[in-house]
Amino acid sequence: MDNKLIHLEDSFSTVSAFFSPKIIGEVNNEFVKIAKIKGEDIPWHNHKNEDGLFLILEGLLLMEIENESSFTMNTGDMYIVKKGVNHRVSSTEECKILLIESKTTKHTGEIVSKVTKSLEDQSY
Repeated sequence: MDNKLIHLEDSFSTVSAFFSPKIIGEVNNEFVKIAKIKGEDIPWHNHKNEDGLFLILEGLLLMEIENESSFTMNTGDMYIVKKGVNHRVSSTEECKILLIESKTTKHTGEIVSKVTKSLEDQSY
């Protein structure tokens, strides 16, 4: 990817499907992704060898962590899901998020569902 200024709102105008991350940048061995979340389609999953960062840009996101109390993330909140931790996210209204994930991170871990996206599907 080339060096360029990225305007997030403009980037979101090209994201048409919920739960479909789009890679908008790279930092070392990490992808910077954006996604729109609405509904409960993400299955419980984990990323065996990678942490993942969630930053809420707009809206509310329900974060569920296995064996812990779920919590709602608000605009401006950030949370890091540690490797190997089962989790899932959902939102009743559209929520816009930014993710930072290792280039090796599979969208829904080893779980394949109707919303699972390959890296090719995540290309901007």
